[in-house]
Amino acid sequence: MPTSEEAKKKTPKKKTVSAGVKKVAAVKASKSKTADLPEQGADVLEEVVAAVRVKDGSWIYGLGRRKTSIARVRLIKTGKGAITVNGKPFDAYFGTYELRNIVTSPLKIVGLETGVDVSASAEGGGLRGQAESIRLGLSRALVILNPTYRKTLKKLGYLTRDPRSKERKKFGLKRARRAPQWSKR
Repeated sequence: MPTSEEAKKKTPKKKTVSAGVKKVAAVKASKSKTADLPEQGADVLEEVVAAVRVKDGSWIYGLGRRKTSIARVRLIKTGKGAITVNGKPFDAYFGTYELRNIVTSPLKIVGLETGVDVSASAEGGGLRGQAESIRLGLSRALVILNPTYRKTLKKLGYLTRDPRSKERKKFGLKRARRAPQWSKR
């Protein structure tokens, strides 16, 4: 039978917060002494990380979703207008003019198509869903860059997350609503 000292040694230690979160927590604590970052949740963490990165001048993060696709967008403030998606130029990634226009429309609206670089990683869904999720993430990053863009982008619907997604299949049916063919006899 192990002694109480051995039992204490075997009990697992609590997981510690990573170094990056500690650094962000220190920055947040310096702004307001009462804030305890790990207890407030991931939303606060994302806002703080975005605010820290804006001050550093490196890049601004924006997350966009559409159907089953998720896009993580980095808006690089000092750039020449290059847009990459999953490591490829967006012209090569999105073959049609319509999809390329969806991605670049927030930049054209605010007049920054040649002033910033965009690096996005998109996963899940199809090409159209990925393009629309990149547009949402890019719009969110632009609002962090300059809050005056919010009114323009909101009016065009670029800051609204499109909640439509595929309806689930129900039992007894062939698809979500398609019933089997009715037979009289």
